[in-house]
Amino acid sequence: MLLDTYGRQAVDLRVSLTDRCNLRCTYCMPEEGLNWLGKPELLTDEEIVRLVSLAVGTLGVREVRFTGGEPLLRPGLVPIIAACAALEPRPEISLTTNGIGLARVAAALRDAGVDRVNVSLDTLDPDTFARLTRRKRHQDVLDGLAAAEAAGLRPVKLNAVLMRGVNDHEAADLLAWAIDHRYQLRFIEQMPLDAQHGWDRTQMVTAEEILELLRARFELTPEPSAARGAAPAERWLVDGGPATVGVIASVTRPFCRACDRTRLTADGQVRNCLFATGETDLRGALRGGADDAELAELWRAAMWGKKAGAGIDQPEFHQPERPMSAIGG
Repeated sequence: MLLDTYGRQAVDLRVSLTDRCNLRCTYCMPEEGLNWLGKPELLTDEEIVRLVSLAVGTLGVREVRFTGGEPLLRPGLVPIIAACAALEPRPEISLTTNGIGLARVAAALRDAGVDRVNVSLDTLDPDTFARLTRRKRHQDVLDGLAAAEAAGLRPVKLNAVLMRGVNDHEAADLLAWAIDHRYQLRFIEQMPLDAQHGWDRTQMVTAEEILELLRARFELTPEPSAARGAAPAERWLVDGGPATVGVIASVTRPFCRACDRTRLTADGQVRNCLFATGETDLRGALRGGADDAELAELWRAAMWGKKAGAGIDQPEFHQPERPMSAIGG
């Protein structure tokens, strides 16, 4: 198993398939983009499947989420998913995407073994979308969401980041729209993971502010805390249910105590925390001829050293050098 010194077990693996993205969201990267990883630096399709197989078959991982960058840009995405869905025991498989291109591949992803998707959508307004993402692709995202729902990739989850003075006035509208379309909406506090290192806590829309914006229109009833488990989102019943809304308060209400995640970057580095400042190189060991037992021991050691928490509220906190697009969600 992947245990740490605080008794937590990592059963949820986040696999970044690429650091590339076809959007340039203002809270993630600069308009000109970043220096992407070269192909030789990326894990091959076969290497990804081998490491996921090790995680599932030997290390106790039960859930695998494929992320990026934008995972739909990975040419071998569907075969990778199909190979991972064929593993025994079969892991739960999900995908986090910006939704661009999802309409074309939603059915293929379902057939390959994807159980559900998370799609980023911060606004209902095309002009605001263009301002936030620096791309005019709003309708593509809406089409992708509809295709995912039609393909049965349920529940379709929406991830939204509110930016002060940009889209925070849309909080209640986003929730009403999500309920109408049977999507599950989760608001995420903006985190210090931007490539520009320009994150400013004073400009972050907090969980309390989000809830205040929603309560102006809806009655919110907290779900029992036991229902949350290791999930990052605190959830509320909307107007008595059954619809719910979630808030991921990574900054103001960190959930590190129940964290069950381990992360594999697109270039084969294990990260034991989203905010970790160190990594463990599995790619080098794998290409150097390490067998599965040696790789498993490296992975276990990486997780054993996990800190008690991310420490965002601590004076000694340092933002990771890698941005979210290179780490994977």
